[in-house]
Amino acid sequence: MTQSPNLDVDPQLDLVLERVVDVSPELVWKAWTQPQHLKKWFAPAPWSVSECEIDLRPGGMFRTVMVSPEGEAFPNMGCYLEIVPHEKLVFTDALAPGYRPTEKPFFTAVLTLEPHPQGTIYRVVAKHRDEAGKQEHEAMGFHQGWSICLDQLVAMVKALAPQ
Repeated sequence: MTQSPNLDVDPQLDLVLERVVDVSPELVWKAWTQPQHLKKWFAPAPWSVSECEIDLRPGGMFRTVMVSPEGEAFPNMGCYLEIVPHEKLVFTDALAPGYRPTEKPFFTAVLTLEPHPQGTIYRVVAKHRDEAGKQEHEAMGFHQGWSICLDQLVAMVKALAPQ
């Protein structure tokens, strides 16, 4: 996989999580692109995802509803920008489905999956408009939350994979 220019990381604006996970890119891809799977891991426990809608095409909808431990619902909607099966998924909340601009964009996510002898190099870059957005996302627990979610994804995928 060659890195495209939009993967360049600006340390003042972007947050990065990169790890090698011991599951295949194909299984990670399935976890990210099938609502019944994404609902099981996409929020760090004890949070949960009550709803998920995926229209996996550029301009298609990526919608989730996260639920806090107290039962408060937090809907999120975005738009897919780029899809390269088993390699790359780019989505943003700056655009709604059909590339319609949103009122309060927060970030664009660039997920890349690269085969590795031990499984997959999993890399997500959260790109923000400004330093304040990056700092807000970091203060919300980006690294801890996305790491927990990745652990949950790996555990779920292993449970699904034939032994």
